[in-house]
This record gives sequence, C-alpha cells and structure tokens, in this order.
Amino acid sequence: MAEQQNQGQQNQQQDIGQLLKVRREKLAELQAAGRDPFRITKYDVTVHSTDVKDDYEAWEGREVSVAGRMMSRRIMGKASFCNVQDLKGNIQCYVARDNIGEEPYKDFKKLDIGDIIGVKGTVFKTKTGEISIHASSLVLLSKSLQILPEKYHGLTNTDMRYRQRYVDLIMNEDVKKTFVMRSKIISSIRRYLDEQGFLEVETPMLVANAGGAAARPFETHYNALDEDVKLRISLELYLKRLIVGGMERVYEIGRVFRNEGLDTRHNPEFTLMELYQAYTDYYGMMDLTENMFRHVAQEVCGTTTITYSGVEIDLGKPFERLTMTDAIKKYTGIDFEEIKTTEEAKKLADEKGVHYEARHVRGDIINLFFEEFVEEHLIQPTFIMDHPVEVSPLTKRKPDKPELVERFELFIYAREMCNAYSELNDPIDQRARFAAQEEAFAAGDEEANHTDEDFLNALEIGMPPTGGIGYGIDRLVMLLTDSPAIRDVLLFPTMKSLEK
Repeated sequence: MAEQQNQGQQNQQQDIGQLLKVRREKLAELQAAGRDPFRITKYDVTVHSTDVKDDYEAWEGREVSVAGRMMSRRIMGKASFCNVQDLKGNIQCYVARDNIGEEPYKDFKKLDIGDIIGVKGTVFKTKTGEISIHASSLVLLSKSLQILPEKYHGLTNTDMRYRQRYVDLIMNEDVKKTFVMRSKIISSIRRYLDEQGFLEVETPMLVANAGGAAARPFETHYNALDEDVKLRISLELYLKRLIVGGMERVYEIGRVFRNEGLDTRHNPEFTLMELYQAYTDYYGMMDLTENMFRHVAQEVCGTTTITYSGVEIDLGKPFERLTMTDAIKKYTGIDFEEIKTTEEAKKLADEKGVHYEARHVRGDIINLFFEEFVEEHLIQPTFIMDHPVEVSPLTKRKPDKPELVERFELFIYAREMCNAYSELNDPIDQRARFAAQEEAFAAGDEEANHTDEDFLNALEIGMPPTGGIGYGIDRLVMLLTDSPAIRDVLLFPTMKSLEK
C-alpha cells in the first residue's frame, strides 16, 4: 500500500511538472511571436465585477472593461465562457469567435486557469439569467506559470494558507473579505478619533530603552551609530512626551514587537493603537472606548450586535464596570479586601492551587487570581478597574486607596481588548516605580521595565493629568470579523522557516 501511495505521489509530481512545462512553453511561444504579456504596462479598467452585478439596470447594454484572474473556462466550439475574478468579486464573460476574431479566439483557447486577462464588452444577461459581459476583445495581461489549487476545494492547508497568503486571497473569498474589513475598521477608527480632535502621529520603532509594557524586546544593532538598540514593545513613552510638549490629544497606530510565543491570540509583531488625552482620566477613557467600539461596529458591520464564535455580543448596551477585587468576589466568593498581607495572600493561593513566584506580593497574587478564575467569565463587554499598583508601573494611584491604581482593561469574549490608565505624571513616584521594576528584573523578571531617564526628564518638565489607552487592533478585527485566530487577521503572520 505504501509503495502504491509513493508511486501515486511520484506520478502526480510528474504530471504537475509536465503542466508547468507546458505553461512555460506557451509563454515562450508568445514571446517569440512578439506578444510577450509581461511587456504590457497598463490596461484601462472602467468597472469592477460587483459594480455591474449590483446595479445591472444601470449597466445593461453598456460597454465596460474589466480585468482580473481567469478562474474557470468552458470551451464550446465557436463560443465559450470564462469567469474573471477581480478585487470585488467575479463575473462571467461570454467569448465568441465571431466577436473577438478567429486568431484572438485561438489565443483564448490556449489560456490557462490563473492567467490575468482584460476583457472589453457589453453587459447582458444569458438565457439562464446570469449577468455577464459579451466580449468584444480579450487580452492576456500576465501569464500564470504556477498552478492554482483545485477550485472547489480551495486552499485548505492552514500552514500553506498563512505562508502563501497571495494564493489564499485568490482561492478563498471570505479571506479577502476579512482583510477588506480590517482596512475599513482601521479607517473607521481614524475617522472617529480625528472627529474627536486627536492628532495621528508617528514615533520611533528602534529605541534604546523598550518600555511602556511588560514584554521582552527584540534586539538588533545600529551599524551607523555602533549601538545596540531594541524594537519597541509599546508606543506609550514617546506619546506621553508629546503630551508634555502640549499636543493634548494624540494617537498612533503602528507595529510593535514582543519576543514572546505564538498562539491564537499572540503574534510577535502586531498592530497596537495607543492614544493619550490631556485633562481627563480613566473614566474618560472608558467613555471614549465604549463609544468608539459602538461606532466602529455600527459603521463597519451595520449593527452593534455581533456574533463571535457562535456567541452573540451586544456592544449597544452599556458596558459593565467592575473593580478587580469585586470581579474576583463575584465569581469566586473570595474578598481580597479581607486579605491584608502578602503572607495571607500566598496562603490562600496555596489552598486554591494558584501558582506564584517567590518575589510576588499581595497585589501580584490578586492579579493571578483574576486571571485564573475570572477572565473566562467575561463574555459581554466588561471594564475591569482598579488594579494593584504592583502590576501597573506607569499608572496613577487612587487617592483614597494608594495600593490600587486608576486603570482598567476591557474584556470581551474572555479576551483583553484594551488597557487604560489615569497616567502617572508624578516624576518622583515614577522614578520609584522604575526602581522597583529594576529590582524585579534583577530577580528574574525578564519583562520588567527599565529606567528611562529622558522620559523622567519629560515628566519633570511637567505633564498634565492625562488619560491613556492601548488597543490591540488585531483582536478588535478578530472580534468584528468572527475570526478564531490572530493569524487569520494578519496578512503575513510570523511563521517558522521551512527546513531547506
């Protein structure tokens, strides 16, 4: 049986090799005849496929020019049909020898599936009622020298889909729709923030000190300066410098890089949006976030009630707001208001099987309990507020409870969607927080922040009370496109290199 399978694979490879050889021979024949398709530099497209199909009455009988990839073809003597796929969809073309000419018709019959063609003709309906283009001319614009996957099964190998996204986009219409929708989501966010008076800015990707988040950075070397630098892990510290400089509302949408693992929600490089607004706090950030999510869903999806993984998510209702300790109490019955010391917290963690490290204190363990027992329950939009200071080194303390900070995270479908603060603007407190982070790093925490002297200098110049927030754009796109994994919303996700 194994020998038969191996023989079958060898025969299939030989067949594919022969088909590829034939395609190259067809190209060579065209080039020898002075009709090299790769020398064509432009083609005037007047309309896309779905524009015609969505408004047939307006286009009936009119001459149009479409261009795209030939995805199927039926040869029927003197007249044939082919299907052309472009950006927006696909349309049938009727190609008859008497209309395009005998020689062009012979050339048409030599085309291969996957070739890129331009078709000019008039819009009509066939006897079966299918909107089509009656071709008056057809030209080969680019020769496909490879073979596309079989049409009806498409490209189903997940690993290959991610590695060859260009083929995935050709074969899987839903994939293209996802990435068109991604673009619309980002455009909608930009419009919303622009209307709120925010300025879009750009900040450095290569930095001497990668701070603003708990993550290991990638490191590289700057040859011209002969200095080691890091790829940024967040946008925060530079955007805050701009708040110091008087730019009261700023945001940036850009790539950040974190030297961490890959799973359904994490990719080492991903798109982050951070925004900062002077003279507001984390409650202002909650209001902005709730309104923005609702606006984007309505504009892009046409509704504020969406479905993710079979679960209905209502973005139209007011988002629930819970403190972290109240959330733990709600879902476990444990009241950390009664757990006053680190020793008590560790004893409770031992009893409940919550793993912690020797360096962890009460605030760290509160956060661990939240992650262990609460996150999975947060399906509908929920703001989790007032985190322990130990896990929030850049956040302003609550005036009445200095062991907590004015911070929230938004959870939807048990996933963190954004993280926001009333930003710490006390340079003395910030220096002390950096020092605590340096101690944590020395104790083995590779994700701890390092002291940033220039940022401290900026705070000493003076930063107004400020609200700030970071959004995982990829996770928002996953939510609004009902995509199960972050790789499904990244055009080119990080992949392990294939063995050579």
